[in-house]
Amino acid sequence: MNETRPKVAIYCRLSEEDRDKENKEDDSTSIQNQKLMLTEYANKQNWEIQGIYSDDDYTGADRNRPNFNEILRLAKEREINIILCKSQSRFTRELELVEKYIHGLFVEWNIRFVGLVDNADTNVKGNKKSRQINGLVNEWYLEDLSENIKSVLASKREKGQHTGGLVLYGYQKDPNQEGHLIIDPIAAETVREVFSLYNQGYGKTAIARMLNNRGIPNPTQYKVEQGVNYKKPKNKLGQLWKYSAISSMLQNEMYIGNMVQGRYGSISYKSKKNKPKPKEQWIIVKGTHEPIIDIDLWNSVQGKINANYKPFSGGKIGVFAQKCKCKYCNYTLKTSKTREDRYLRCPTRQVDKKSCIGSFISEKVLTRTVLKELNLLVEKYLNIEQLEENVILKQPKNEKEQLEKEILQYQTNIDKYSKALKNLYMDKVNEIISENEFLTLSTDIRKDKDNIEKLLTEKKKKISELDNQEDIVKSKRELLEKYINVTELTREMTENLIDYIVVGQKKPVTKKKEIEIYWKI
Repeated sequence: MNETRPKVAIYCRLSEEDRDKENKEDDSTSIQNQKLMLTEYANKQNWEIQGIYSDDDYTGADRNRPNFNEILRLAKEREINIILCKSQSRFTRELELVEKYIHGLFVEWNIRFVGLVDNADTNVKGNKKSRQINGLVNEWYLEDLSENIKSVLASKREKGQHTGGLVLYGYQKDPNQEGHLIIDPIAAETVREVFSLYNQGYGKTAIARMLNNRGIPNPTQYKVEQGVNYKKPKNKLGQLWKYSAISSMLQNEMYIGNMVQGRYGSISYKSKKNKPKPKEQWIIVKGTHEPIIDIDLWNSVQGKINANYKPFSGGKIGVFAQKCKCKYCNYTLKTSKTREDRYLRCPTRQVDKKSCIGSFISEKVLTRTVLKELNLLVEKYLNIEQLEENVILKQPKNEKEQLEKEILQYQTNIDKYSKALKNLYMDKVNEIISENEFLTLSTDIRKDKDNIEKLLTEKKKKISELDNQEDIVKSKRELLEKYINVTELTREMTENLIDYIVVGQKKPVTKKKEIEIYWKI
């Protein structure tokens, strides 16, 4: 890298308030102006421009900006010396990232950050507080912006306007009226058929199988085929109709003309993750669009759904509900009932025999297997001799004492190194040593100090582990003591003890089902 002429990476970002592009591929006027201004400034400083990077369709809170992340890579690899932006907010509006990169890693990597119009410059002493204040103001801006957007969306939803980017299967956006839905005639025919078949007595799995046999694409695949910008299914399994899709469709009152929105809410303005809301918090406005299903058919279907649910499950969650997976397609096994017996079946196999060889097991057989394995597990962990061999409750007393001695010694050495650095700096100030000598000696001392600090952290972590280990083992023991010699499996037990169970077919030699239990303990 050229020592006399520092390399600068120029970073530009389009702000929401100056969006003026005619075409997506074009640079906005804002980006063009930023590039011109920053290029002129870099040339005046005699900096070598390594490259100009811009993210023209991203917000300042988006951490997945491609060129933003490329800048970070260049900085980490030391391929640049300076990052130049119009302002700190163009680089990021998140205070967390300001602290992590501008005040943290950039200093460690010896990267200078310059925000031209707001005078953010990491080479200027006393400039840090103003950068932190700017970061805090930008953080407030993001929070206020998020609340404003939520308020606008909530207002539109309460008026019955559709606010989502994607539209429910069976409908499409009205090109002549914002927020209004019109019927998609092709998909709507499938929706009507699903409701009609269920009303005639066909089960949800049977309906899914019928649609798959006729090659009708499921809602996800249909969107892809219609050219909607939607995530494509990873494989053929993702293109199939399944029990869950039919079940969700049959209970969605959007199909009778009611707008249902606000079923999910974001965790925070910093995250794109959503969590479901309770039904009483949903925003439902009746009669906002043309229904696909008439009210008589809807009421008939809802009556059948409610009538079929309780006798089948007794109003209780099954012992293995959402706990078992098919070994071959990884889908959660679905409970079915034949006379008095209950079974767990692969849902993929049920809707399309060509896609998966499938798993199938009696709930009684699985219960016996789990109880047997559970009793063996309890016996293993609660056997005192084996417990003391495998999970050492009492660490040798001198191990902790030795760690404490090492920690004390490391702390003493760190204090010595800190003092040495101060003395070395004073020697430089008093011109006892030269600048080059100071840099060489201080670099070595800092390196040794960093190594000892890492060792100190590791020793403290080990002490913490030793302190916690006995509590962890005792907690595990107390949990397992509740299940000594159990003869009946309950839902509480599977929830507390089992992460999930993988079920396969019978083994050719032993003729026993392949069952692999993944315990939480």
